Amino acid sequence: MAVPFVNVGAVTLHYEESGSGDAVVLVAGTAARGRTWRLHQVPALVAAGYRAITFDNRGVSPSDPAKTGLTVDDLVADTAGLIERLVGGPCRLVGSSMGAHVVQELLLARPDLATQAVLMASRGRPDAMSRALAAAERALYDERVRLPGVYDATTRAVQNLSPSTLQDEQAVQDWLDLFEMSPADVTDAGLRPQLDVELDTDRLAAYRRIGTPTLVLSFADDVMAPAARGRELADAIPGAQYAEIPAAGHYGYLEQPDAVNDAMLTFFKG
Repeated sequence: MAVPFVNVGAVTLHYEESGSGDAVVLVAGTAARGRTWRLHQVPALVAAGYRAITFDNRGVSPSDPAKTGLTVDDLVADTAGLIERLVGGPCRLVGSSMGAHVVQELLLARPDLATQAVLMASRGRPDAMSRALAAAERALYDERVRLPGVYDATTRAVQNLSPSTLQDEQAVQDWLDLFEMSPADVTDAGLRPQLDVELDTDRLAAYRRIGTPTLVLSFADDVMAPAARGRELADAIPGAQYAEIPAAGHYGYLEQPDAVNDAMLTFFKG
């Protein structure tokens, strides 16, 4: 079966779609494949009567590699082009982490392409810890430091999961096994530019111009994008709704999928 690709300007993106009805485009975070949405969110959307479209951002194979100097505006243009090619008009948007950053900026640059938006694990401004985390990730890649698999898996678990999950012995072992099977590839030059796509300036004032109905969805135990930053983002977007998922870390859409899907679908029905 042919792998579906779409050409957006000079970039070729890999995508997948399921279901029919109104389109929902889901934008993944840094280094994440579009298929991560297919574990829980795509089945829920299809069951609710939506057409779910996921894709791999440039830098994530089999989409084109990213080049040095990649910006959020580049990823916004990619997403907008994909929507124009596959949907042909406005649609619902969902993003997590870097994907939410892309959606936020798209709501400003191309509001004509969005009817509703869900921003997960996001923020509207950087702080000392977010800057430090971004710098640490870049240093890890630039030094080509290949961490032992067990260390990489354990660190990722602590950074991205809720303490509630980490206290469940079977759950944490399942997550550690998963992380060990998919280690960070510090040799992937096509992925490295994504690490420069960080929220490095205060965008809260700009986001006060967003007119698209928006749900900001934070995860109570998220150390990468703390819930306080999400609430701040929701307060800046006129009319935005805010919801906080308990017992969830940065990977909350995978960790607490039922609660996330319920919040997302309830908002879409609103």
